[in-house]
Amino acid sequence: MKTALVTGSSRGIGRAVAIRLAQDGYFVLVHGSHDSNKLDETKSVIEKHGGKAETITADLRDIKQTEKLAEKADSLDVLVLNASLQYRTPWREISTDACYEQLNCNFVSSLLLIQTAVSNMREKRWGRIITIGSVQEAKPHPDMLVYSASKAAQTNMMRSLALQLAPDGITVNNVAPGVIYTDRNVDALADPVYAKKVTDSIPAGFYGLPEDLAGIISLLCSEEGRYITGQSIYVDGGKSIQ
Repeated sequence: MKTALVTGSSRGIGRAVAIRLAQDGYFVLVHGSHDSNKLDETKSVIEKHGGKAETITADLRDIKQTEKLAEKADSLDVLVLNASLQYRTPWREISTDACYEQLNCNFVSSLLLIQTAVSNMREKRWGRIITIGSVQEAKPHPDMLVYSASKAAQTNMMRSLALQLAPDGITVNNVAPGVIYTDRNVDALADPVYAKKVTDSIPAGFYGLPEDLAGIISLLCSEEGRYITGQSIYVDGGKSIQ
């Protein structure tokens, strides 16, 4: 049985991806920043449907905790880098601490986990690495400068690594969601005026669900996805091209 780690999988997109990979037959490491009911719930849902999972915690804002998590990533077949932070702040008011927290979580942690995971993948000559980006790589939000910049940096890292790791049987891709209805934005989208403004900016006319990401990630992690690498795939209802 292959092993997959999905960071930030206690809720939202990460949870949907963890559940789908478990259905695909992976043993899934369900990750959260700390022990929580939501983390346990994801594991319970997986097990209820016959899958296998284990919970694991690390606050990816903290490099030392990330390094400890990386030590446990040396036997992975699949790495899905979903965890992220986004702070809404006008760019002139961004603090150094807020900048470092987002960069550590959204970019540095991805690098550290990949560095460890690749050794096992190379030995097996098989591996799948998926970074979760954002439509903000193409349409940056004016009050999320560090978030959008960190996602763009992660995607550029993905492209570089895809070239370097392809000869080892390892694919590296980015999946960039648009507006997805998760607990991160449920309060904002509860405002009908704001919700209409958001949907009006999406050619498809509606925002997505976490499960809309799970299918493409399942494909990229499968044998059917073996010839796809170095790609950034937007799942955004067309928002990135409008």
